[in-house]
Amino acid sequence: MPVLPTISTFFIIVSAILVAIGWRLIIKGKKAAHKKTMIAAAISALAFFIIYLSRTVFIGNTSFGGPDDIKIYYTIFLFFHILLATTGAVFGIVTLVLAFKRNIPKHEKIGPITSVIWFFTAITGVMVYLLLYVFYKGGDTTSLIKAILGA
Repeated sequence: MPVLPTISTFFIIVSAILVAIGWRLIIKGKKAAHKKTMIAAAISALAFFIIYLSRTVFIGNTSFGGPDDIKIYYTIFLFFHILLATTGAVFGIVTLVLAFKRNIPKHEKIGPITSVIWFFTAITGVMVYLLLYVFYKGGDTTSLIKAILGA
């Protein structure tokens, strides 16, 4: 298994677990613990993003190496995951900003939606990882820099 994708997937799993814990803490009225846990979840998600972006730019992304007859399904699934991840990231930033600005009524409305989107993002992200590196051998990898420079 490749090291960077494994580490980045670990961070996304940790982030989702922390969001679940944070959700439980706020239900129990433990606001300070909720805040710390959700900040840790955001940091974990940010660590994922930094590793993913760095790998994309300098090493590249791995193409699907599984059977051609399921490649279209993988591509549709990947598109769905990317859409979820982008939506989840935007919702996450908005939710955090609302909390830090102490706009708690709006934070309370959007927080559960953000959490659910993030759980599905994490689940689909793990599935992408499994399809690329565990169930099938990954395809070719080309870095963004090499693609741009034509090297």
